[in-house]
Amino acid sequence: MDLSESDVVVLGDTGVRVVVVGGGRRTPAVDGVLRAHLAATADVPADDVELDHACAVCGARHGSPAVRYPATPAGAPWYADAAVAAGVVVAAVGNRHPLGVGLEPATETTTRLVDEAALHPLERAHLERLDPPTQAMVRARLWARKAALLRAVGHVGAIEPSLVAITSPLEDDGIGRISRSLPEFGSRWAEIRLHDVAVPGRLAASVAVLPRA
Repeated sequence: MDLSESDVVVLGDTGVRVVVVGGGRRTPAVDGVLRAHLAATADVPADDVELDHACAVCGARHGSPAVRYPATPAGAPWYADAAVAAGVVVAAVGNRHPLGVGLEPATETTTRLVDEAALHPLERAHLERLDPPTQAMVRARLWARKAALLRAVGHVGAIEPSLVAITSPLEDDGIGRISRSLPEFGSRWAEIRLHDVAVPGRLAASVAVLPRA
């Protein structure tokens, strides 16, 4: 798969590079896009890229994959992740920060139980003040940010998304921060950034960038 350099978006000074692929009739293979993006960034053949999707703690397939090959010229790891929804793939790679990708459709047909499981009371109160179309998109952006955050953190079995509050996408210029945290995120939670990414259709995408490992 060939990816054009013009399609790459760099997230500020993080060094994280993001591509958005798809939106047509056929959904690209998620790992194929991620391998191609990482290969182009690291200047290695895509067939040589090795991704390990097994969690280092429990062995289950969750969180962003570990990049077994390539490494940076200094021997440091690459970080990479991708997500897919509605025929769109978002892939992100970088060599300075652990990261995760979230991608969620905007829908007005959700339930209170889903909101209670995923959203902090402060976030639910904010949504209730919005009109339905805006509410659906803001909800999707919040969900995408949390999905990206949990994938970046990795082993998250003990973390309930509803206990974490994130700033409103309508008020933070597309770069979210954690406003209510958990001990699992440690003392550097204030450094975590959640970058919204433009995608086609009624979708919301986010890349979570953690402090340097």
